[in-house]
Amino acid sequence: MFDLNDLFSVAGRTALVTGGATGLGRICAEALLSAGARVLIASRKGDACEAAARELKAIGPCDGFGGTVADEAGVAALAGEVRARTDKLHILVNNAGVSWGAPFASYPWKAWERVMAVNVAGLFALTRDLAPLLFAAADPARPATVVNIGSVMGTVTQAENAYAYSAAKAAVHHLTRILAAEFAPRQVTVNAIAPGPFPTNMTHFALGDEAGAARGARAVPLGRLGRPEDIAGTLLYLAGRAGAYTSGAIVPVDGGVSACAPPPLFAERA
Repeated sequence: MFDLNDLFSVAGRTALVTGGATGLGRICAEALLSAGARVLIASRKGDACEAAARELKAIGPCDGFGGTVADEAGVAALAGEVRARTDKLHILVNNAGVSWGAPFASYPWKAWERVMAVNVAGLFALTRDLAPLLFAAADPARPATVVNIGSVMGTVTQAENAYAYSAAKAAVHHLTRILAAEFAPRQVTVNAIAPGPFPTNMTHFALGDEAGAARGARAVPLGRLGRPEDIAGTLLYLAGRAGAYTSGAIVPVDGGVSACAPPPLFAERA
């Protein structure tokens, strides 16, 4: 008999969620707290993060503080804040990210610098700096885990004018597999969740009203936008005992978007 509560429990474990005050990061923090973890949340808006942590403490132990992965100094400071709060880190959720949309003909150089710095270089550097805490927490019977938040935009071949974002998320997926291979001997799993369209601050420009939400839902094979439980369940699988033998996976949570076949080349669609 399986103890289902144990399979998806993270009781007694310490987690860090970057960008944890809002959006998918807030969902991740709530899920981990609900499953028993102590959760640290950090974002570049320290006041918002502290306020979110005060609310989340109704679920479980949560600390919120300012921190950015936008540059090298920010990553070093964030890693220092984490080390000051714990000597072991069982779960790292690399969620912090930015996007930048502009037409192809005017897409600016600074968009690439900004998006790649936060979404790729910052993710890598923070994982590198916190790796000793992950290794200290890891055990053959129960690995530590890194969960990177990728995107369906890193899989499908349409940029929606977010060229740097799409390329950055593809890089996150590939980096996930690279780190999974490197960290496996140290008993640390590394996986990515690749969400499809969810109503968040980042997607508010497109999905923030009734017409936009309906349009977005129509583009999803399952016919709806993502819900909080879609992310929460996947995260708890990867971070719990249930996912202890899974590493290097890019898990699509996109309603079937990434599996959608292209239009037929030689015949009319039925």
